[in-house]
Amino acid sequence: MTDTFGQRLRDALVERGPLCVGVDPHAELLGQWGLPDDATGLERFAQTVVEAVAGEVAAVKPQLAFFERHGAAGIAVLERTVAAAGAAGALVVLDAKRGDIGSTAAAYADAYLRPGAPLAADAVTVNPYLGFETLRPFLTLARDGVGVFVVALTSNPEGASVQRARAASGRSVAADVCSNVAAENAGTAPYGSVGVVVGAGQTGFGHGLDQAAGESLAVGGPLLVPGLGAQGGRADDVRRLCTGLREPVLPSVSRSVLAAGPDAAALRSAALRHRDDLLAVMPGG
Repeated sequence: MTDTFGQRLRDALVERGPLCVGVDPHAELLGQWGLPDDATGLERFAQTVVEAVAGEVAAVKPQLAFFERHGAAGIAVLERTVAAAGAAGALVVLDAKRGDIGSTAAAYADAYLRPGAPLAADAVTVNPYLGFETLRPFLTLARDGVGVFVVALTSNPEGASVQRARAASGRSVAADVCSNVAAENAGTAPYGSVGVVVGAGQTGFGHGLDQAAGESLAVGGPLLVPGLGAQGGRADDVRRLCTGLREPVLPSVSRSVLAAGPDAAALRSAALRHRDDLLAVMPGG
């Protein structure tokens, strides 16, 4: 790859608009679609979502856990889902939130980001709370143009006890994560391949960071913003999050699109409504 992931994402956002659709086939949703809670139902679900939206939106985001719960057959479905979404032109962000140390972290990075690996995606989410440097195997691969989204600020209330705690630097832990991401992207142009995950609900807290103290979401790479729709996030929340940032911003929606299934046309229509709402309020929209 010659372009950074950040640049490829920016190009996709310009071409297809600012939306990522999650592929979250949890048991309740399979039932609502009239599908069995097994690998057969999983495949029909994932195939329908990909066929409905992957040709329309910038990215799709399979949630690894919902495939893993079906064992080896579920992982095989995930492989086919990743391949089909990429063939339709969507970037694939694998929502794994992996975080470990040493050879284990390297194995995870190899599984999800190494070109040619069966599960290789365009980007993966990772958890930095074993220490930022434990992410080095992922960050090293990001230099070759694949993407890494580092969890910084989540919307769940439990996250605050860690993410808003004060680090030795005097900044919040989340701000230190963002600072480390910015350092990884230094010298890349126009955007780096390492981004952050920031829940849409964080906008009620002044971007979730103390801006008066110089804490910033300007990391030189993309922002993945989950939580739209059923989780309470709105297009205006994303607009406020984007204010003053030049970085690519990828809002993500899952349940409020997936609830429109199993009809593919209804899924597509729900996704495009979210995309149009975001286009109306985001910078450049």
